[in-house]
Amino acid sequence: MKINDPLKKTAGLTTGGTTPAASGASATIGKGGEKTEAVDSGQTSAVNVQLSSQAQSLASQVASASAFDAGKVEEIKAAIASGTFKVDAEKVAEGLIDTVRDLIQSRKG
Repeated sequence: MKINDPLKKTAGLTTGGTTPAASGASATIGKGGEKTEAVDSGQTSAVNVQLSSQAQSLASQVASASAFDAGKVEEIKAAIASGTFKVDAEKVAEGLIDTVRDLIQSRKG
């Protein structure tokens, strides 16, 4: 058993089409590095984002990897409620050790 968090690996990756501006002001950097601001006259501006086919493929892989078996979840819930759920401590410990090894290797590399 291995504990994975696919969301941490793809933080900030979304497949949304448009995003409204957060406020009525926008800032740009002009020649010479000076900051200039433009104030929107109450109209909502939007940004259109299109992901490459590679990014779309990665997003769909992450979505499918985070899917879970609802039947299995219900089975575990019922076992916990009835008091018959057994935890395999050895399997949990092996999963934790594998996760720690992966974390150590990722920090070395």
